[in-house]
Amino acid sequence: MAFIRKQRREQQLQLYSRERFSLLLLNLEEYYFEQHTANHIQNKGGQNERKIRGSLKICSKSVIFEPDAISQPIIKIPLRDCIKIGKRGENGSNRHFAKTKSGEISLIFSQVYFIKEHNIVAPYKIERGKMEYVFELDVSGKVEDVVETLLQLHRASCLDKLGDQTAMITAILQSRLARTSFDKNRFQSVSEKLHMECKAEMVTPLVTNPGHVCITDTNLYFQPLNGYPKPVVQITLQDVRRIYKRRHGLMPLGLEVFCTEDDLCSDIYLKFYEPQDRDDLYFYIATYLEHHVAERTAESYTLQWQRGHLSNYQYLLHLNNLADRSCNDLSQYPVFPWIISDYCSAELDLSNPGTFRDLSRPVGALNKERLERLLARYQEMPEPKFMYGSHYSSPGYVLFYLVRIAPEYMLCLQNGRFDNADRMFNSIGETWKNCLDGATDFKELIPEFYGDDVSFLVNNLKLDLGKRQGGQMVDDVELPPWARSPEDFLQKSKDALESNYVSEHLHEWIDLIFGYKQKGSDAVGAHNVFHPLTYEGGVDLNSIEDPDEKVAMLTQILEFGQTPKQLFVTPHPRRITPKFKNFSQTYSHNAPMADSPVSPGEESFEDLTEESKTLAWNNIAKLQLHDQYKIHKEAVTGIAVSCNGSSVFTTSQDSTLKMFSKESKMLQRSISFSNMALSSCLLLPGDATVISSSWDNNVYFYSIAFARRQDTLMGHDDAVSKICWHDNRLYSASWDSTVKVWSGVPAEMTCTRRQRFDMLAELEHDVSVDTISLNAASTLLVSGTKEGTVNIWDLTTATMLHQIPCHSGTVCDTAFSPDSRHVLSTGEDGCLNVIDVQTGMLISSMTSDEPQRCFIWDGNSVLSGSQSGELLVWDLLGGKISERIQGHTGAVTCIWMNEQCSSVITGGEDRQIMFWKLQY
Repeated sequence: MAFIRKQRREQQLQLYSRERFSLLLLNLEEYYFEQHTANHIQNKGGQNERKIRGSLKICSKSVIFEPDAISQPIIKIPLRDCIKIGKRGENGSNRHFAKTKSGEISLIFSQVYFIKEHNIVAPYKIERGKMEYVFELDVSGKVEDVVETLLQLHRASCLDKLGDQTAMITAILQSRLARTSFDKNRFQSVSEKLHMECKAEMVTPLVTNPGHVCITDTNLYFQPLNGYPKPVVQITLQDVRRIYKRRHGLMPLGLEVFCTEDDLCSDIYLKFYEPQDRDDLYFYIATYLEHHVAERTAESYTLQWQRGHLSNYQYLLHLNNLADRSCNDLSQYPVFPWIISDYCSAELDLSNPGTFRDLSRPVGALNKERLERLLARYQEMPEPKFMYGSHYSSPGYVLFYLVRIAPEYMLCLQNGRFDNADRMFNSIGETWKNCLDGATDFKELIPEFYGDDVSFLVNNLKLDLGKRQGGQMVDDVELPPWARSPEDFLQKSKDALESNYVSEHLHEWIDLIFGYKQKGSDAVGAHNVFHPLTYEGGVDLNSIEDPDEKVAMLTQILEFGQTPKQLFVTPHPRRITPKFKNFSQTYSHNAPMADSPVSPGEESFEDLTEESKTLAWNNIAKLQLHDQYKIHKEAVTGIAVSCNGSSVFTTSQDSTLKMFSKESKMLQRSISFSNMALSSCLLLPGDATVISSSWDNNVYFYSIAFARRQDTLMGHDDAVSKICWHDNRLYSASWDSTVKVWSGVPAEMTCTRRQRFDMLAELEHDVSVDTISLNAASTLLVSGTKEGTVNIWDLTTATMLHQIPCHSGTVCDTAFSPDSRHVLSTGEDGCLNVIDVQTGMLISSMTSDEPQRCFIWDGNSVLSGSQSGELLVWDLLGGKISERIQGHTGAVTCIWMNEQCSSVITGGEDRQIMFWKLQY
């Protein structure tokens, strides 16, 4: 629970400082500059004169006095309400005391706030009317400086234009920062090497705190200008796990640092004054992390989520994080969907689709009648048009949900007041109903609704949140009938989020919030258009010259809320659920995936086979070299093995097809069809015929029983690079920019007439095709080209489904995952790319320092042959290379694995074939 953890961390810091004071007592966009130990003198000069000990805090828009005694309220005097500021004795009748009482400061004002009396969080009390407060500083020599500072800040607060106020206060702040620097005595070690130092602000919800950032070879430091809440914040670089550049106030100025893998709550969020300072600091930390932590992308998390290694909750947290959503920025707080639509039933039925909200529609489009009214207004609206006048996530909405655990944030946002009691978060069901029916209420939920901490639903702090019109006091949140307790409500909400229905439809909501339906014509079609200022790039603040207009626009955006950064520009892939396991049997680009029921016996056998394969792949790093033979004069290009495993056929750039006996460990045959290189080979069912593709534009059929060439297919205008075979169909790829599909059975040697091959389809490409692969059912084909494009084809219609330019340079190898959900490709650029078949989205990309020429994979792990001759074991879900196995002395050019996944054969540029076995 991000916000609750943040609250507890801040409470710990307040224990450190022993203060009731908080930056939340300041106005929005206000700074806390300095503090002085002082006495508040009440009834000055009277018989009941009294001194209250405390701390006087000078802020950019107010003066705050915090008494030591918690029974006394904190006093806040807005500078704009001050009539006169000066040393005691300079304000009228007591002028003759100026010299003898030089430690006293007099404030004459018209309004004052009283806060946290007896340390109770409650709406601020306001007293109005002309009055004078006198404060006596412990260090009388500082009075003149303090008065001068107050007068300067008072002038800024009284300027007519908000832009001018902001500019003057900013100038005062920058002057103070320029006169100070980071205290190097705060380094953890005298041997630390300084890399850079700059000015920045530490960001927490609703407030920022200016100071100095310093980074060394071992630590990141932030020293607040005011020393609050502690003198220095220090983070050890060795503890850092993630760093992200952030938008703050629509500007590229933020940097967030995490020392945990999965926590949404960061260890520090910094806002810089210059983008270059942010980028330089990011570079230093990223350089350090490069050798310690793997960088993660949205696509790598997508693959983990699809494969069931991340829950729906965890995946949404990662997407929020990558889309600039942070618990430190309430205008960009993490957003989660409403999932359940039934808040009336006594029991919650998660097997009933009617229980769930339609995740393909934004909240504003869930009510048909309301949507019609909104669309009518939208049609009549001048440009720029928008459908919804409020956003689905804003600071006000976040604190609406969290007021019971973060009341001081609500008071800060709403100028010392709670919202009207009838507009508070009183009931789950009422809130959902208002989101469905309300004219301006389109809010989604926050992560806390799917967490473990029920605090935000219960008034544990015994806050006085007001009385509703019916007379009842606002207390705990009213739960739906199906929830026996707050704990039960959260558990059932979590169960709903992880249910099969949501797993099958969550990608639709992701398309709206983080994906391709967020902007443009797709957003219009999905009724998902918000005010243009909420979108990234919707306004360029630097281009606005009028300071008033700039401040007003920034304030509007921060209060209205912001749309997440767009992470995906193509339809998001759906999650792989058990219901859809046998996807390879049927495929339609637009239709949902079909069920493929099997009998109990078949299911049991299949599960047993899958279990053995899984065991083998889990131990693939234990692969050991068993034998090796040099049987060619040039690089090996293809490997085919007979069903019983006794005969191994290989092709080579030396133009020969070899037959090697695994039992006798001897070369049995060597066949040459022409003087051109052979590029690949395969065995036809029955092990009677081996087919080889050649750079001489032909495909050769060789009869093993008759030991002679059986047939020749002359079907291309350039070298044939790769061939596949399934169900009496031949698929041939060529440098002539085509993939051709042929039907026919090769002629029997007893027949004098050669077989005629009929071309069933020609899949045209723009450039040379270097590799192809079929899915298990041979309904799909993937091709890789010379220019780095991966193409996915529907063979039932001979049409291209997706064209993905995902490599720079030639695609070396491609293959479908066993379930046909994904395609993996490797290229000369050293990248391993995973593509979702249904959507064509690149969902994972990993890089190595050299090309991976060939590979085999099971959907989660990859065994690849590298340019240097090593075999690499890749953990795709973990995003790392888990093992390097020494193999060939040149590039590994081809690889074969048996059906049980227990034996591997590789061929290389060193002219050798190597036999590998799993030892576990």
